[in-house]
Amino acid sequence: MVDTDRIVGGAKEALGKAQGTAGDFVGSNRDSVEGRVRDVQGQAQNAYGQVKDKARDLADKASDYAGDAYGRAGDVAGDAYERGGSYLRDGRAAVGARVEENPLVALLIAGAVGYGIALLFHGRR
Repeated sequence: MVDTDRIVGGAKEALGKAQGTAGDFVGSNRDSVEGRVRDVQGQAQNAYGQVKDKARDLADKASDYAGDAYGRAGDVAGDAYERGGSYLRDGRAAVGARVEENPLVALLIAGAVGYGIALLFHGRR
């Protein structure tokens, strides 16, 4: 989308050139100078519009890149969540199988872990 400053600037530039040329043709210094000033104002306004257009385009591209990155991050997080759930289920099945094979050893290990945690929290008195 073209910025209105570019359109208005282009029109001022064209009219300024025409006025300057007409002033030169008829020998009017005033019209010639005013035309040149209007031409330069139009060029400046056109350049300002071009800068605004470029900034708008860059902002749109940055927004697109951010949206793509957000989508990819969501995909990666979803995959990690699914893999974590799979690892949890596999670990739970492995621990369950070991406890079924050796319930007494599992009970002794659980008791030792509980005792160790109690020592960490309460310390020796």
